Parts: sequence; C-alpha cells; structure tokens
Amino acid sequence: MAALYQTGEQAVLRRQEVERQEPMGQDHIRYDILAQDALRGVIRKVLSEVASTGRLPGDHHFYITFLTGAPGVRLSQHLKAKYAEQMTIVIQHQFWDLKVTDSAFEIGLSFSDTPEKLVIPFNAIRGFYDPSVNFEMEFDVPAAGEDQLDSAEITAYPVDKVETEAKPAGDDEKKEASVISLDSFRKKQ
Repeated sequence: MAALYQTGEQAVLRRQEVERQEPMGQDHIRYDILAQDALRGVIRKVLSEVASTGRLPGDHHFYITFLTGAPGVRLSQHLKAKYAEQMTIVIQHQFWDLKVTDSAFEIGLSFSDTPEKLVIPFNAIRGFYDPSVNFEMEFDVPAAGEDQLDSAEITAYPVDKVETEAKPAGDDEKKEASVISLDSFRKKQ
C-alpha cells in the first residue's frame, strides 16, 4: 500500500480505490448547515442594502417563501389563518419599514389594501427568487410536524395602524402589490 503514484491519473485512481474500501465518515462539522447559513447571508446582505437605500435597484424584485409556523415568525391572525403552512411575499413596489437584523427581517406590506407588519427569521425562509436576473435559492427547512417545529410557538399579533400615506419604495406612482401562490409551479416530490 505504500506505492508512490507519480501521475495525476494514478492519484485519482488511488483515491477512488480508498473511497471504495473505507466508508464515508460522519460529518461532525455539518457542512450542509454551514452552506445554507452562508446562502442565507446573501439574502441578509441584499435586504440590508435595500433597507439602507429604501428602494430596490434597477428591475430587481424578490419572491420570498417562508414557513408561517416557524419559530419567530410574526404575522397577523388573518394571514396566519389564510396561509397556515407557508407564504410567499413579493418585495417590489410597495413596502415600508424594512429592518434587517442578524437573525430576521421585518417589513411592512399591503394585503388587499390592508397594511401588515411581518417579522420573518432567515431560518424560516424556504426560497428566495429574483426573477429579474433568474436567481433562485432553495433551503431545507422542515415543515411543522416534520421535525421540532411541531412544538414551536407561533406568535401572531394585531398590527398597529400603519401610516396609510407610507410612500412606496421607488416610484411615486401607486402599483398594486399582491401575494402569489407558487404551489402550481413547484416540482412535485
């Protein structure tokens, strides 16, 4: 076994031979979790920049899908009843009070002309999509009942009256904001 391999091809063959003989070790570092946290950092960075400028650059806009039952998610009882498992929000023309922390973001959005405040932890996000550049990320987030989330506390609270004259981000003209269900576009598993 102490053979010296001189070519790259022989080294690859040796590595493959060793891999066949030795079972793969347990990942104590949890690279999968580290990679997902790093990708959530991309969302955090993008939303932080939007929060600092108060508007989206160019034609960028975001579809963010999150679990409504995940720990730390805060939304009104009405939205919780309507979207019991998950919800997709669109951040495009009308949003206000975007605040970003290390663990979550808070945003004001309008649903059927009703202002709502949402708090969404980054760990609750299942998907992020920017259709203007066809950029998409999906995350492994166990649905309620799949893991420890079944015992998680759901916090819903009434929304304080939000200024109705809140300026939409970007353009001064009013554009309709809406929630779109992407279930029909999802891959069946």
